[in-house]
Amino acid sequence: MSGAVRLVVFDCDGTLVDSQNGIVAAMTGAFEALGLPVPARGRILSIVGLSLHEAIARLAAPGDVGAVPELVRHYKAGFFALRADADHAEPLYDGVAAAIERLAAHDDILLGIATGKSRRGVTRLLDRHGLAGRFATIQTADDAPSKPHPAMLHQAMRATGAEPGATVMIGDTTFDMEMAHNARAHGIGVGWGYHPGDTLRMAGAASVLGHIDDLDGILDDLRPAARQVPA
Repeated sequence: MSGAVRLVVFDCDGTLVDSQNGIVAAMTGAFEALGLPVPARGRILSIVGLSLHEAIARLAAPGDVGAVPELVRHYKAGFFALRADADHAEPLYDGVAAAIERLAAHDDILLGIATGKSRRGVTRLLDRHGLAGRFATIQTADDAPSKPHPAMLHQAMRATGAEPGATVMIGDTTFDMEMAHNARAHGIGVGWGYHPGDTLRMAGAASVLGHIDDLDGILDDLRPAARQVPA
């Protein structure tokens, strides 16, 4: 695997790690703490990938928008408590650790992260799973506007010197694919996350992975065209 594909950027939740139970529990607790109607599980998972404030603003009823800052505070406290619980885990999806190690071993590929998580959350996640140091650039909700704004990818490309046509965004939501399109990068969806594969394709995904092991072949297929920037 060599050539023009240079920067491979991953989303976190729903792409690298299965964090749905913790997200749903913390979001449920936040709404319950304020006595507000709790959004359905599917609706909560549909906003995964956005920055926390934007996600909660979308979940809150129109009349409850003023409660968003308090909901954010309760969510953060609830999620922090879950992480402190030894029984709570955000497991990597099958094959992810090996795929990251495999890609990181290539001299012509740089790895990145672009996520709605906080930087502290990403650092803790990478440390827990032994992946610290594998990523040349980490862009978080602390540093840029929420997806699908292209800022995170723009910053990742500037940090690594990668061109849009040599950049691939891998994620499980339409927000990831729209961000890739907005940054004129390539979007690849994953079929094990929180948005269905057909909606990822409609949002611009060039393909949708059935398993992380399929990524090597997809990157090889993209390589000859990687200098062609998507329209």
